[in-house]
Amino acid sequence: MRHEHKIHDRHRHDGDRGDALTHGARRYEFGAAVGFLGRRRRVYDGLVALSGARPGDRVLDVGCGTGYLTRRVARAVAPDGYVVGVDPSSSVIGYAADHAPDNGAFEIARAQALPYADASFDVVVSSLAMHHVPSEDRAAALREMRRVLRPGGRLLIVDYREQPRHLVVANLIGALSRHAAQHSPADDLTELVADAGFRITAVGDRWPSLRYVQGERPGASGTN
Repeated sequence: MRHEHKIHDRHRHDGDRGDALTHGARRYEFGAAVGFLGRRRRVYDGLVALSGARPGDRVLDVGCGTGYLTRRVARAVAPDGYVVGVDPSSSVIGYAADHAPDNGAFEIARAQALPYADASFDVVVSSLAMHHVPSEDRAAALREMRRVLRPGGRLLIVDYREQPRHLVVANLIGALSRHAAQHSPADDLTELVADAGFRITAVGDRWPSLRYVQGERPGASGTN
């Protein structure tokens, strides 16, 4: 399905401000590469496999940041699938749009108010984003993810565990890791996903210090 246009021009920034925003996004990309000790691609391709995304699927990445996971998913759903990444930050969306795959697009949007019709996607993924959503808004964000999934659609939520096992990685990640540890919803993720109306299909841990929850929107395709 190729009916979205890429979001480019309206998220570009001019002059010094644009340079600063781009620099911040690049710094985030560098920090993420260091934090994963050179294994970022392997880790994220493992998450793509956990999502169940396959060729032809339409996928939404909620809290996509600079779009790294979005781009890995785009490879998995090609040539006929499509992926959309959303994030409330204009700076990271601007960077992501400049690196968008041919079968992908990026938009500014909050998890609590996704600008898509009911049952628009086959798969919804969200990686290292839920700890940025205020705790009082997480239930609403997950209900929105359920709403935009088709019946039988698949959900993958990934975030840091509250107590990272790999202290070396935690120290390298630095402030990002500390923020995640302080605000991580990992212990509550399974309950939150179930309360939003998903059927839990799997829960587990992945290196480095990640917790994932897989879910499915109940019902067969074409039903509510």
